[in-house]
Amino acid sequence: MERDSFECVSSLDGIDEEEIHQHLQFSSLVKSQNNVVVQENSPTSVHELLECPVCTNSMYPPIHQCHNGHTLCSTCKTRVQNRCPTCRQELGDIRCLALEKVAESLELPCKYDFLGCIEIFPYYSKLKHEAQCNFRPYNCPYAGSECPAVGDIPFLITHLRDDHKVDMHSGCTFNHRYVKSNPREVENATWMLTVFNCFGQYFCLHFEAFLLGAAPVYMAFLRFMGDETESRNYSYSLEVGAHGRKLIWEGTPRSIRDSHRKVRDSHDGLIIQRNMALFFSGGERKELKLRITGRICKEQQNPDGGVCIPNVCS
Repeated sequence: MERDSFECVSSLDGIDEEEIHQHLQFSSLVKSQNNVVVQENSPTSVHELLECPVCTNSMYPPIHQCHNGHTLCSTCKTRVQNRCPTCRQELGDIRCLALEKVAESLELPCKYDFLGCIEIFPYYSKLKHEAQCNFRPYNCPYAGSECPAVGDIPFLITHLRDDHKVDMHSGCTFNHRYVKSNPREVENATWMLTVFNCFGQYFCLHFEAFLLGAAPVYMAFLRFMGDETESRNYSYSLEVGAHGRKLIWEGTPRSIRDSHRKVRDSHDGLIIQRNMALFFSGGERKELKLRITGRICKEQQNPDGGVCIPNVCS
């Protein structure tokens, strides 16, 4: 399976100011010590006051307002051509300092509470936490495009199978064959992705060709469909060879929290120089024929010695 990589670029439609409405009210406040805890599921909460009426994201300083007191975030201020989306008055450069001050006193639940996060944070710390929250959705690990899909692991498995037509396999050992008729064509990265179900977890096996400096190379690596802390419980090995020679790579699978490009550019995987790849392919070196074998291991705690021993799934 060989495909050319491509980039999917999305664009924002024009903003229909007639459809933008703002409903700002104070209610449903629960006081805890000296701070205000906001119940985000309340229909009319302070959280709604801090919600931009255009993009519906939480507003952070600088928060802008028009002469009539309607607010919006700094990003959307330029999107609406400096016109208030509520009353159509010119926005100017008026800061809503009172609302910014109110935000300092608030504590809010993580926006991923519906996925299981129970943490509560001061308003201005909430954004930093959410960027690293263990419950935040995962990006699609598909390497052929910047796919915008996000979700939990079961959703992504279905998405990869149905939308990207990715091959799904069960088992902790694999035998991966890659054939390319013209191995000199690496300007546009060619790649493959296979998903394995092993130890009740999912792993993505990537294989692609790209230029490392001016030299064309091939690379294979494994990513774990979960967080980095979980990925450390596993290890994997990759092997490629022929004619009495072989290359072996052993490592820990990277979490899909790290993008495909980040893993590739860090060279964290089995890298095969083109001349070596052609040697393994045999023949007249005009066609690439590589067979990569590998296995996934789980590190199991030894109750006697307190050390990890590999437990390989058969």
